[in-house]
Amino acid sequence: MYEALHLFALMPFPNIDPVAFFIGPLAIHWYGLAYVAGILLGWLYARRLAANGSLWKDGQSPITIAHLDDFLVWVAVGVVLGGRIGYVLFYDFAAVSQNPIRAIEIWNGGMSFHGGFLGATIAMIFFARRNGIPVWSMFDAVAAVVPFGLFFGRIANFINGELWGRLSDMPWAVVFPTGGPFARHPSQLYEAGLEGIVLVLVLALMIFGFKALKAPGTVCGTFVVGYALCRIFVEFFREPDAQLGYLLGTNWLTMGMVLSLPMIAVGLWAIARARAAAASASAQV
Repeated sequence: MYEALHLFALMPFPNIDPVAFFIGPLAIHWYGLAYVAGILLGWLYARRLAANGSLWKDGQSPITIAHLDDFLVWVAVGVVLGGRIGYVLFYDFAAVSQNPIRAIEIWNGGMSFHGGFLGATIAMIFFARRNGIPVWSMFDAVAAVVPFGLFFGRIANFINGELWGRLSDMPWAVVFPTGGPFARHPSQLYEAGLEGIVLVLVLALMIFGFKALKAPGTVCGTFVVGYALCRIFVEFFREPDAQLGYLLGTNWLTMGMVLSLPMIAVGLWAIARARAAAASASAQV
């Protein structure tokens, strides 16, 4: 009883309106603005990387400013389609099979990072091949900027009062309006800090401090491993999706963890491949 009352006494949700502003009858949501901010900031940062030839193998970026401008549309389509399809397949398939119209109701929420990751990867492969860009360098350039989108996306999740965490009595716990009367971990902010701020700083250190772009695949692999580890860690504080709950009869294993585990293996393979390729190139010089 004491613990329940204690949970009631923690920080209330700041209750920010999910609608940022209106343009006539059109409601502009923070969630949509988060996507725009993440893509635009990522684009500007990628342009800076592409303009600095000293960061790249052979002293010249294989990706031009014009390439990045054209790629904006490709990546936006890949992320949105992949994110929505991934959510339907991984998290909401049963409900969508009962009501197929639900699959296109993006305004009601439901985007999967893992689906968006696959959609963006497919977009990168097609774009790179069409424009004669080394695929691994394309992966690196995009991976370097993804944390911007992750940061703003998780902040928008917090504003919307969705994807909240498990019950908590921490001083910073929040009572979300859709999460019942008890305080919960603001797991969206944990993800924003780890997947956004920490990850972008780690990748920047590798790029500018260790010149990791000179070994194509290193930055991409590091991002994939880093994201997976951050996501698995935060899943211990995040409430699982109600329609799935915990998996395999446990009280801790979630779909987010399951989808992140293969990413660690893929990321480590990408890093090992990049190191082997760099070593081989050095031996031939």
